[in-house]
Amino acid sequence: MTGKIPDLSVEVRMGTGKGAARQARREGYVPGIVYGDGKEPQAINVKYYTLLKRLKAGRFLQTLFNLKIEGQDDVRVICRGVQRDVVKDLPTHVDFMRLHQASRVNLFIHVTFINHEASPGLKRGGALVVVRPEVELEVTAGDIPDHITVDLAGRNIGDVIHIQDVVLPEGAAPTIDRNFVIANISAPSGLRSSDNEGEEAEA
Repeated sequence: MTGKIPDLSVEVRMGTGKGAARQARREGYVPGIVYGDGKEPQAINVKYYTLLKRLKAGRFLQTLFNLKIEGQDDVRVICRGVQRDVVKDLPTHVDFMRLHQASRVNLFIHVTFINHEASPGLKRGGALVVVRPEVELEVTAGDIPDHITVDLAGRNIGDVIHIQDVVLPEGAAPTIDRNFVIANISAPSGLRSSDNEGEEAEA
């Protein structure tokens, strides 16, 4: 299932060079460029506060956007660089790369947990400890999963869920080679306390 790709509306920037870029900044925009996919580069302007909000939300460079320009077909892009003011650390220029349906990109995909009621460990009072609520995967731009699913059925206290325990959508692959932890089921606090007391008594 393809996830919802956020829209990013921009305007065509008339003129290029430092003068046009300075004019854009004076008018409340951040100048940028869109390139790639065998097409001519296009100068654009992004509203300053729109871009700043996106940047503060995090993972801007790992987010696929549906770029909207009035009078043109929408195009999928991913940011390939944000230049910042060396003193104020605020964006001064942004680069986007066009993607086609078969492009492979690295994106953070949400992790969904199901069948809590079928987990013996959770029934005994254990707690689900989520280590990675999102996982970075290499996916195809034309088929981005909305989420990956972790089935908790049969999971007991002490069980650790790794990325290799999860069935990934077709065409998706982790960006990290090692078998990293996604979540675990920890003992209830009362049980942990009694275990600690027992260890202290033995000591």
